[in-house]
Amino acid sequence: PETLETIGTPALVLDREALMRNVARMDAALARHHVPLRQHVKTAKSVEVARIAGHAHGAAITVSTLREAEHFAAAGFADQVYAVGLVPTKVARIAALTHQGVRVRAITDDLDAVAALDEAARAAEAALEILVEIDVGQHRGGIAPDSDVLLEIAAAIARAPAVSPAGVLAHGGHAYDCSGPDDLARVAEEERAGAVHAAERLRQAGHAAPIVSVGSTPTALFARDLRGVTEVRAGVFVFMDLFQSALGCAPVEDVALSVLASV
Repeated sequence: PETLETIGTPALVLDREALMRNVARMDAALARHHVPLRQHVKTAKSVEVARIAGHAHGAAITVSTLREAEHFAAAGFADQVYAVGLVPTKVARIAALTHQGVRVRAITDDLDAVAALDEAARAAEAALEILVEIDVGQHRGGIAPDSDVLLEIAAAIARAPAVSPAGVLAHGGHAYDCSGPDDLARVAEEERAGAVHAAERLRQAGHAAPIVSVGSTPTALFARDLRGVTEVRAGVFVFMDLFQSALGCAPVEDVALSVLASV
């Protein structure tokens, strides 16, 4: 068998024991809140790692490209969230997965996109489940929890025959600007509270919002309260990195991925 001394370089080296410690750390964090993980597979892009982290064949996952969606669907992962704003030209590929029995929920934060997505879904003879993206502080994308546009999008989804409401999705990416556990807990609470408030507004207006999806590795690990949340999305926790270690998410020895190179 190959060893670190004999393997050709450059080579990617995965420390399986560190990987397992990282998975156990996330398991323990979410078990405190009784909230399930929807692993984001964009970090590892590995079916084997996804199965280890999800503890099951076909566990719920998040993807960021349709190639990821198709790759993991072929491996039996039939419960997916495509966490990038969906454009109509990509609906046919999601429809193809749907026709194979794969459930792929999409997201949007654009009122005008709803009608276009509905038209594309009808053309593909498929039904789309839509999560509304909520801005909980990063200001990269999404709708503010108190915005009137949130209810306008929900109403547009309700009118569209080929799309249906799935709930809300938020990402507290500004956690990466934090310093210390208290700061991370504050952002985690902003993420939770914003998403839950948006879902409650939808429900009060008569719209379905069964899913309240939040998450990043730091907010998942440092959240002190996840009431109202139905799932947590995190991905980099499987490998960790020096940035995550600097945030306090894991010790340096739990960085599970490295590159072996010859100089």
